Amino acid sequence: NVSSAHLWVMKQNGFQIKQQSDAWCKTLLNEDTLVGSNVAGGFAQVFTDFAIHADGHSRVLVFAGDMSQRRIGRLVLRLIEIETYRMLALLGLPVARQSAHALMQQETDLVDLAQAIRSSGSAGSADQLDDAKLLDRLTLLAGQVESQYAATHSRFSASTAYFKLVDDRIKEIDESRLPGLQTIREFMDRRLTPARSTCEWAAKRQDALSTRVSRISNLLSTRVEIEQQQNSQALLSTMNSRQDLQLKLQSTVEGLSVAAITYYIVGLIGYVAKGAQKMNWPLSSEMTSAIAVPFVALVVWWSLKRVHRKIKGHG
Repeated sequence: NVSSAHLWVMKQNGFQIKQQSDAWCKTLLNEDTLVGSNVAGGFAQVFTDFAIHADGHSRVLVFAGDMSQRRIGRLVLRLIEIETYRMLALLGLPVARQSAHALMQQETDLVDLAQAIRSSGSAGSADQLDDAKLLDRLTLLAGQVESQYAATHSRFSASTAYFKLVDDRIKEIDESRLPGLQTIREFMDRRLTPARSTCEWAAKRQDALSTRVSRISNLLSTRVEIEQQQNSQALLSTMNSRQDLQLKLQSTVEGLSVAAITYYIVGLIGYVAKGAQKMNWPLSSEMTSAIAVPFVALVVWWSLKRVHRKIKGHG
């Protein structure tokens, strides 16, 4: 059970309320922590000590004056809701305390990672492998942060809602001060405010940490992408340089090929010219070969170019 209470409701007039309330409070409640106030616009009084007694229950005394049964029922319901919502709201406090250590460790890890990222970038020593390792560490930290956020966020959100319900219910009972006693509102402000602040601060720390992890992760991912693009551009530049070199080598080989083919063809023409001299060829074989050289070279060069065009066209 979240809460359990014994609640007494007694209908008394104003003078009887004063006599009966003093006696009942001394008998059932702890005077050192007694809380009381006029409620329902002054038509009733409520007393409690917000303590769990030996029987495992808290205790609430309601002295109702000239009130209808319906109004008394609504008042009792509001008082029960105040105690129930108070206990439900406090369920977030142990969770907030437990998460404080994990949050502190994660914040320290994030600071270390941010410093490592800054150092690797400013020193000019960052490489793709180092950034990949940092990104892996950051991804692991992000997983831890989001896992803890998922485990505790609903509890913190519920506590925030219950704290708000406690405030609303206290406002609805319309209480005013009794001399010498703190009101329910004052008790709640004094006891619940630290717990509420702890839960709210834990939730804000989680939100802030998640945002910082996401921001640093995006920055590092951007740097890794830029480095990859730079590496790709360098690789393309290297490939272009190699292609230019291959084209130059190809041109050189083509020139040598033209010379070699021309040499062999001119040699054949020389042999033909020697035989033709016996058939009254007017020029010597050497002269014939010399005249044939430019023509043969031109024909060979043109033929090779044509072959290359056909190959490129099929490609």
